[in-house]
Amino acid sequence: MRSLPPDQIETVVREACRVDVEALKPGNVSIHSEGHRMRAEDFLRSADLIAPVMAQPGLSVGARIERAVDLTMTQVGCNTNLGIILLLAPLAQAALPPLSTGGLRERLRRVLRTLTVADAAAAYRAIRQAGPAGLGRFQTQDVGEEPSVTLLEAMRLAADRDRIARQYAQDYEDIFTLGVPALKQGWARGWGLAWGAVGCYLAFLARLPDTHICRKHGPGAAEKVRLEAVGVETDFKACENPATAYNKLLSFDNKLKQGGYNPGTSADLTVASWTACRLQTLL
Repeated sequence: MRSLPPDQIETVVREACRVDVEALKPGNVSIHSEGHRMRAEDFLRSADLIAPVMAQPGLSVGARIERAVDLTMTQVGCNTNLGIILLLAPLAQAALPPLSTGGLRERLRRVLRTLTVADAAAAYRAIRQAGPAGLGRFQTQDVGEEPSVTLLEAMRLAADRDRIARQYAQDYEDIFTLGVPALKQGWARGWGLAWGAVGCYLAFLARLPDTHICRKHGPGAAEKVRLEAVGVETDFKACENPATAYNKLLSFDNKLKQGGYNPGTSADLTVASWTACRLQTLL
């Protein structure tokens, strides 16, 4: 086993973020359909900004998160990628020196268990700067205050209401048991990069109520979207050629955007799954 050179990690992160924008993910921003007052160009610019930061040696996870969010907010001017950054920072850290033994998931566990209070403070500052919608206020370790626990412990406290936090708390269980297999299944069918990402996105959307929708619209709305996604995913997987599902995906996309529903967490999990899959292969 070995670590990966920074330029290789940078390429993986940029590719994952760019394919995410190329994939027609219903309800989310892509080159096929913009929305939520954001453009595909915003996400592509964000990818170019954060990829070198994710791959930069010598940074802590918290510093990686804070620097990437600051670049996005100051140069793009809107929150395009907070969830992506929170998920990718530990994954990139696991592939960089000094870690050089074990598989990606084993290394990731080590990264998560060595997170500090300083990492939590940096992540909290980044979250406040990004200002995600529907964040709310909580009695324990609220992001509006200074943390007194490690970033892993803070994520564990939020895991029941936020699927990204749950990845930290459960060693990226959803990524490795749902997202990565969904990508591999699509690619094995010859679907290509972007259509494989669509299949991964629909796998998340159809099985896990999207916590971004839940924060903004409530759990009932998130479950309603999930149930409708079940039928969309079933039809998509039945296609010999996924391109034949384009119009149905676009119709679902329009319906979600008209309702103001953005399954941003499902999109973030898709980017993390892509990154994890590529890093596993390279390691």
